[in-house]
Amino acid sequence: MNFIRLVPNVFYVDINDALKLFVDCLEFNIKHDELKSDNPFCVIEKNELHINLFQNKELAKEHNPEFRLVTNDIDEVYRKISSSHPEFLHPNLSKITLRPWGAKEFAVTDKQLGIVIQQW
Repeated sequence: MNFIRLVPNVFYVDINDALKLFVDCLEFNIKHDELKSDNPFCVIEKNELHINLFQNKELAKEHNPEFRLVTNDIDEVYRKISSSHPEFLHPNLSKITLRPWGAKEFAVTDKQLGIVIQQW
C-alpha cells in the first residue's frame, strides 16, 4: 500500500471558528468552498497539507481532535502567531518549550481542537 497524504475531517459547531484559526491565524487557503450551502463545508490547504472543515453541531460534540504541525522554523511561526493571534495560544503550552522527547513545541487552540506546533 502506498499513501501520499492524510486529509483529516474536522467538525465545528460554527465553521467560522475554524476559518479564524486556520485561514486568518495559520494562513491556510480555501481550496474548495461550500460555505454558503445548507451544510457548510470547505477544503483548506497550505503547501501539501489539506484539511476538510465541516459545520455539523452533532458531530462537533463527538469529535475533538488534536493535530501536530511540524515546521523547520518554530521561532518564526511563534513570532507570527503570538503577535497576530495571541488569543489562540494554549494556556498550558503558550511558549516554545523543549520537550523531554527532544522537540521544541508550543500549542494553539480554539473552541474545537488543539494544534501543537513542533520542530525536531
